[in-house]
Amino acid sequence: MLSPPPIRTMSTSALLALLLGEEAAQRLAGRSLIDVFALHAGRTLLNEVHAGYGPERTLEACKELMARALAETMRLGDCLSDPATIRDYLRLIAGGLPHEVFMVLLLDAQNRLIDCVEMFRGTLTQTSVYPREVVKLALERNAAAVVFAHNHPSGVPEPSSADEALTRSLKSALALVDVRVLDHFIVAGTATPVSFAERGLL
Repeated sequence: MLSPPPIRTMSTSALLALLLGEEAAQRLAGRSLIDVFALHAGRTLLNEVHAGYGPERTLEACKELMARALAETMRLGDCLSDPATIRDYLRLIAGGLPHEVFMVLLLDAQNRLIDCVEMFRGTLTQTSVYPREVVKLALERNAAAVVFAHNHPSGVPEPSSADEALTRSLKSALALVDVRVLDHFIVAGTATPVSFAERGLL
């Protein structure tokens, strides 16, 4: 009996057929994988492919497993030693959302991930963030440091003056309880997430 070909050598259409079945793979033929995995905000390609939840749930499950694998990596060591891992993780969980969310990555004293919590959810263009609730969460989870992240459904990851002011306010509030703010990322579709620390905005 012939052994199956290595996954890495299979065509995109063959991989999609393996996950979703031949019919769905044919309907997706020639389409961008960015669209297939809904990595752009507001994309609804999967609704065109299947009215039920089969293919959509399968691809969402793939994304979730990839995100969990990256989170496991960040729990094993200093997650800031490899910023690409954080960026990939944030892109997977927030890059394609059609609404704004504000997330807090809680870290221990060795900068290992404790948890990532979506704290606030907003509209297409804004989210209300309450520093008191962020401080409360950090204390409850015994975090030594935090990394903030939020998404821009517009697809443009540039920080606004309001984003900068919010970061300063949160940093001041957390300093009172000895919790360090190490970075703030802005995620927007498949664009490289922008780091406040790298921009000198912290």
